Amino acid sequence: MIKLGQFLPDQPPYQNAGATVATNVVPAANGYTSLPDVLPISGATNKFIRGMFAAKDDSASSAIYVGDENSLYKFNATDSSLVDISKTSDASYTTGDGYVWRFVQFGEDIVVTNYSDPIQTIVAAGGGRFSDLGGTPPKARFIAVVRDFVMCGYTNDSTDGEKPYRVRWSGIGDYDSWAVSATTQADFQDISDMGAVTGLVGGEYATILMEKGIVRAQYVGSPLVFEFDKVQLQRGCKISGSVASVGRNVFYLSDDGFYVFDGQSSKPIGAEKINRFFLKRFQSNNSARMSAVVDPSRQIVVWSYPSVDSGDGSPDELIIYNYATDSWSTANIGLDAMASLFTAGYTLENLANISSSLDALPSSLDSAVYKGGEFFFAGAKDKKIQTFTGGNLDAVVETGEFDLQAGRSSLINNIVPYVENSSGTTATITAQVASRDSNNAEVSFGTASTLNSDNFCPVRSSGRFHRVRLNLSGSWTNVQGIDVDGQIRGRR
Repeated sequence: MIKLGQFLPDQPPYQNAGATVATNVVPAANGYTSLPDVLPISGATNKFIRGMFAAKDDSASSAIYVGDENSLYKFNATDSSLVDISKTSDASYTTGDGYVWRFVQFGEDIVVTNYSDPIQTIVAAGGGRFSDLGGTPPKARFIAVVRDFVMCGYTNDSTDGEKPYRVRWSGIGDYDSWAVSATTQADFQDISDMGAVTGLVGGEYATILMEKGIVRAQYVGSPLVFEFDKVQLQRGCKISGSVASVGRNVFYLSDDGFYVFDGQSSKPIGAEKINRFFLKRFQSNNSARMSAVVDPSRQIVVWSYPSVDSGDGSPDELIIYNYATDSWSTANIGLDAMASLFTAGYTLENLANISSSLDALPSSLDSAVYKGGEFFFAGAKDKKIQTFTGGNLDAVVETGEFDLQAGRSSLINNIVPYVENSSGTTATITAQVASRDSNNAEVSFGTASTLNSDNFCPVRSSGRFHRVRLNLSGSWTNVQGIDVDGQIRGRR
């Protein structure tokens, strides 16, 4: 069997040990799995969504919040609407171009910032509207919860103005306390010689991503409060939307490709695999539209970005990284934002607002989408919350280029795909072969041949070098590779 190994578009096609194309699939331990299309579960916002967040209070009640350019919303499971809960009933905010809403939960409260407006807060899973955060907090591009503090990065306040290289934190256990004080431990730190803050990840310590490096801020108590260590120099993060984290690992895009930072150092994850491919595809002049999130259930990181094919600069592609297998794939879906969410749950009466019948629901009745407090991976498209619960996207995978015997031409007669599908379901599988006699000849795939009742795709293609393309649609679950039935021909 010729296995479909890792997606390696940066490697030469000939004797590429991986796949040269892996579109609309998810990388797995042995091949690739299917990727469902997205389906809406909410009504629409007024403008495209610039941030999403799920919260739970101490009683395990949950809520989903989203933000667009002018408003903040709460998802209403009763009728699937997005209810405007901005601080006033009319359009309240003016999120600037290139800015997004960033949410954190601090105890029972949600804190959210867009840099353009005062930081907002609301009780987690509670009622009412958002309101300005108390005290004198700065405006901030980035926000995180670090131990018992709310920390902001890239700040702007009435005293010092815009400070791209500053992080500032609240009083300990008190996010309404921002005046510098040895008693409350509220303070700030300017980080020199590393450019602007481009990302901020909280937890037991703060990971501060900057244009020219990474800084780790560890709580040490008074009088310093936080100790700042420049743990990485020379290489930083230029695109804030590329930052995603799980546990201690922080994933990000640097000038030369993708990395993961483990709290001490960075390791390249895209080098000689997909970096060159991605940087050629990425529409960098619209980098502010990039977003990233971790789906821990599948152990993948997903980046949504505008490709060079996007006419208006909106996101139109995904690149997917499986951090358990260290492997990649791509998808032709454009998402304005992504998040790991959980719902408040639906009753049968609520479901009637989504569909006229149970059979017509966008997801199966036992889907986690309809269960209270259940995790699901979601995106934003067409101003709506979308879940990956649709039918499988049409997928394409291609082998590298191979010869059946070195220096000899061969005739390919049949392709045997190793594809699994769920019991009682059907999948449509076709194979195409591109053959050529020299590495400089044009690559041209032949007519697609459908898998027959004998479980092979009959083809006829002659040459020294061959590539095989599999086209997959319907209810397939996993693709591993192919077998090739061919005959060696004369020496060339």
